[in-house]
Amino acid sequence: MKLTLGFSPCPNDTFIFDALVHQRLATNDLDFDVLLADVEELNQKAFRTELDITKLSYHAYAHLTEKYQLLPAGSALGNNCGPLLIAKREMHPEELVSARIAIPGKYTTANFLLSLAYPQATNRYETLFSNIESDVLDGKADAGLIIHENRFTYREKGLVKIQDLGEYWEQDTGLPIPLGGIVVRRDLPEQVKQQVSRLMTESVQQARNNPDQTRPYVRQYAQEMDEDVMYEHINLYVNEYTQNLGERGRQAIELMFKRAGEKDIIPAVRQPLFVS
Repeated sequence: MKLTLGFSPCPNDTFIFDALVHQRLATNDLDFDVLLADVEELNQKAFRTELDITKLSYHAYAHLTEKYQLLPAGSALGNNCGPLLIAKREMHPEELVSARIAIPGKYTTANFLLSLAYPQATNRYETLFSNIESDVLDGKADAGLIIHENRFTYREKGLVKIQDLGEYWEQDTGLPIPLGGIVVRRDLPEQVKQQVSRLMTESVQQARNNPDQTRPYVRQYAQEMDEDVMYEHINLYVNEYTQNLGERGRQAIELMFKRAGEKDIIPAVRQPLFVS
């Protein structure tokens, strides 16, 4: 059975998918057609149900629970790893009400957290996450919401942090920040979903047990990234929650969806979220 599989070219994703993509796992009758794309592009493809298995931001998944279920392995949750709101200078909260803010996508978890922290900061526009620093530096944006490896590079470019939105969430809830997860189509046969879940768990485990084995694949899509930054990125986003969400990981996701529902940011969730 051929399944379409989407994930991002970011180091944490290529790291955890390396064993699966390079057929170091017993996939039996499953064959994967792989697409690498920016998470917001993957979000949009999922809204059109174009992918059988895909990386999604948790904000996007909150709108897609009728179509997809979440795998227990492969998620990016953690502490001190959330999106950052940055600018060329310090800005007071009242300035953000009218500030033009570059965001990495409407359905990113980063944008969801920005809505929780600064609900009145509505003058936002979408662009590729990799363009946000330069948009701020060039004056196209007054502030920018950065994710991924840009967390490690903004200071070198003379930019300053206004707010760590991951810290905002953690201080408010005491729980890890849910950023993105791996989902599978809800209408696939249960046996297939269970097999995909097993393979994802094994692929993450192999990567964590044999990190050097993943280096060529990770480097292939991170050619312009400094080696130290590449591994900072992996170490930040790949952790025990990536191996298995566990009780705290599931609790964090459920609380995020509950709060978003209360603020009418997402529709009511009526289906079981997780592949059992």
